[in-house]
Amino acid sequence: MRRDGATAPSVVPGSAAATPPPGRAQYAPPTVAPAFQRAPTVAAPLPPPPRHDNIKPLAIGAAVGAGVVAGALIGGTIADLHNERREVVEDGRTIYTEPDRIIVRDPSGQAYVRGDDIYRFRYGARDIRTETVGGETRTVVVRPDGTEIITVVGRDGQMLRRIRRDRGGREVVIIDNSYRDPRAVGGFYVDVPPPVVNIPYDRYIVSADDASPDVIYETMEAPPVERIDRRYSLDEIRYSPNVRMRMPSVDIDTITFDTGSWTIPPDQAAKLQVIADGINRALQRNPSEVFLIEGHTDAVGNDVDNLSLSDRRAQSAAELLTQQFNVPAENLTSQGYGEQYLKEQTDGPSRINRRVTVRRITPLLNGGTASAAPPPR
Repeated sequence: MRRDGATAPSVVPGSAAATPPPGRAQYAPPTVAPAFQRAPTVAAPLPPPPRHDNIKPLAIGAAVGAGVVAGALIGGTIADLHNERREVVEDGRTIYTEPDRIIVRDPSGQAYVRGDDIYRFRYGARDIRTETVGGETRTVVVRPDGTEIITVVGRDGQMLRRIRRDRGGREVVIIDNSYRDPRAVGGFYVDVPPPVVNIPYDRYIVSADDASPDVIYETMEAPPVERIDRRYSLDEIRYSPNVRMRMPSVDIDTITFDTGSWTIPPDQAAKLQVIADGINRALQRNPSEVFLIEGHTDAVGNDVDNLSLSDRRAQSAAELLTQQFNVPAENLTSQGYGEQYLKEQTDGPSRINRRVTVRRITPLLNGGTASAAPPPR
């Protein structure tokens, strides 16, 4: 029995082929609490995260020291945030606001965290400007070579598109988040059955600690485990576990975190090299691939702290991939899931649960037609 009173989580992947290898059953497969397999009680859209309208470029090398990324959001502990968190109740939901993200708790007990990817793009930028065009807000990050990364946000504060524009003016849409399926509860939760996994467990959830570089690269390009019948918005992918789990993933168990911390220790930072190599190899084939970095915690502490903490862990890994291993920031997005997906089924401290995961989500964004880069606009 979980400490929140729910029954033990049920396994989401649904086939015997997903059985973990001998001796690893206690660590796999990750599970999802029953509450997160149901639609939210409040069907309104999630509020947007706090905005970063005054982001300044961060010079290359300015935030790296002793092998650890340092900075306002990289490295810290959850205790640092308690005095900055504010709590209000709106439309039946409790909303916790921090300087750079929000946590929303639905009356059903489900909770979600929302952050802002744009903050990561400041590293190595030549210029950053924000402009409003026709009610849409565009944040334009200009790289030293003249390439522009454009993030478009709608009137309601929700991201609509992310575009890369080269010096010649050619545009490629990396993320189109403007599509909203009317069946998606609140525009972010999709109720679909769990996938049936017919590939070996260790190729569906790949352990970075055990896998060869070639296996990691192959996972970064692996097709969905089931046919994708439509394209999904980024919000639907982030907040709908059975959508997300149609793609294989790599558990970056070479990196774990201290309790309450999102700092990546110096001796672990270099272990992201093989992950970065796999992502960059995939990007050489298709420069528009999108990878979701997922953050997790153990079951110690409260769910609000754990959601904030896990989201920061995911962002730490994403920033490190960019700052030290040259993975383009616009090809990464991050999301925290708190204690919702435990690998080791324990309510106590667990280093294996304090981890990050990466999965390619391009086929989900593009409806399964992402075998090649989208044409320029």
